[in-house]
Amino acid sequence: MSLRFSLMGPVRAWRDDDEIDLGPRQQRAVLAALLLNNGIRLSNDQLIGMVWDDPTPSAVMALRTYMYKIRKALPELDLKSKDGGYTVRAELVDDCRGEPLEGLNSTYFDAQRVRLAQQRLKAREDWLERELDVLELQKHVTANPLRERPRALLMHALYRDGRQAEALDQYHQARALLNDELGLEPGPELRKVHAQILNGDLLLARRPEQLPPDLPDFTGRAQEIARALQVLPGTVGITGMHGSGKTALATRIGHLAKHRFHDGQIFVRGNDVVQELLRAVGVENPTGDRAALWREKARGKRFLVIVDDVPDAASLSDLHTPGSAMILTSLRRLNEIPGVTWFKIAGLTEAEAHELFRKVLDPRRIDAEPEQAAFVLAGVSYLPNPIRVLGGKLSARPQWTVEMLVRQMERETRLGNAVPSDCRAVLAPLVKAERQLTDEERRLLRDFARQEHDVINICEAAELSGMDLACMEVLLESLADVHLIEPLTLGRYRLPRFVKMFYGLRTLVPTS
Repeated sequence: MSLRFSLMGPVRAWRDDDEIDLGPRQQRAVLAALLLNNGIRLSNDQLIGMVWDDPTPSAVMALRTYMYKIRKALPELDLKSKDGGYTVRAELVDDCRGEPLEGLNSTYFDAQRVRLAQQRLKAREDWLERELDVLELQKHVTANPLRERPRALLMHALYRDGRQAEALDQYHQARALLNDELGLEPGPELRKVHAQILNGDLLLARRPEQLPPDLPDFTGRAQEIARALQVLPGTVGITGMHGSGKTALATRIGHLAKHRFHDGQIFVRGNDVVQELLRAVGVENPTGDRAALWREKARGKRFLVIVDDVPDAASLSDLHTPGSAMILTSLRRLNEIPGVTWFKIAGLTEAEAHELFRKVLDPRRIDAEPEQAAFVLAGVSYLPNPIRVLGGKLSARPQWTVEMLVRQMERETRLGNAVPSDCRAVLAPLVKAERQLTDEERRLLRDFARQEHDVINICEAAELSGMDLACMEVLLESLADVHLIEPLTLGRYRLPRFVKMFYGLRTLVPTS
């Protein structure tokens, strides 16, 4: 159930889609004072001073009565007196109905009315700056003819549309109006745009919108998404093994949060992160300190930056800027990068894996062989990328049963690297991971996969491989860093089923 409030116009409240009766004017004034100080404790004396300019002794009793009625109408607010005061934490929306705090009269509300009106104007002009819509700018300039910022934006938008004469005419209109009404010349912003148009060097700002498409069958990760949205505009890091869906999760978070970062969204994949960031904002051939140049370009802006498959911590050095957000994906958790909230992802839950499988494959085929379907999903450790590939493979083979897929998975995994392209796509996460391993790491995984149990401790691993404990600890931690084994408690590790199947069956044949 959602509770939200508006102070733009009369004080209003809704529970989901139903508007709530907030009572008489002074009761709404008490609620408005609390909402204007969202999250701040107000004493009884402070509330009375905000609502009444000349309070009488009866104001104390009136306040108690109004608080009782507000609690009764809005129990979700949990309005309890604590330390002689009250605190509200609520969601405020701007429904653009009219003058803020309509009908509420006091010195405090008069001052807040001016503040909210200015806040609304700035928010509107921020939006107009992002969109540069000529028609909307013309409407705004007509309604606010003495405001220079929207007039400069209108000149910019007209120039961008090839209407240079109209842009210059806007400057002359503004100059005449300011002279007639205020006896002033245009300010520096208007003069600068005017001069740039005359000189032909008005730069058109580039607003990058580089987010990849969101996956229509994206499934799960609700907790990680909710927490990441809370962390932004801080830096979010997503780590997990190949095939766990790090990029898909970063993209989903990006689409959910992009409305908060109005200067654009930048997606970078590659070793030269700062070069790609600068290219996204229109700098093609930077010289000198490129990180410093990026910070200059991003100063005062709100960008959402996704850096996919971060190569190393050094590639992100000195790139963070206040107000902008970064979402990082990396195979390894890069603890040397300061201020990152990391999320480690692995497979989906069993229920989520079944849900995804049913999105990519006719559910009737799954329902006909539930045990085989469960075996397939568990066999790939519920990782979303292999599930998506397997579902697509079965969809392309309408005469196949799930049991046939199980048999082919077992047979083709034994073939090592000589497998058809569709099976190679299923195994791709582990094939890619294996290329980055040392011979000792590959040998340990094959030895581990031959064991009946999935959990091994450091002493057992040392005995299995003939290595000393110190070297074995380094080796196991290295494999845990790339998520090919899961650390449990100190010195104990589990081999995921997908990894066990891959390496266990590959021990039957030589691998190149």
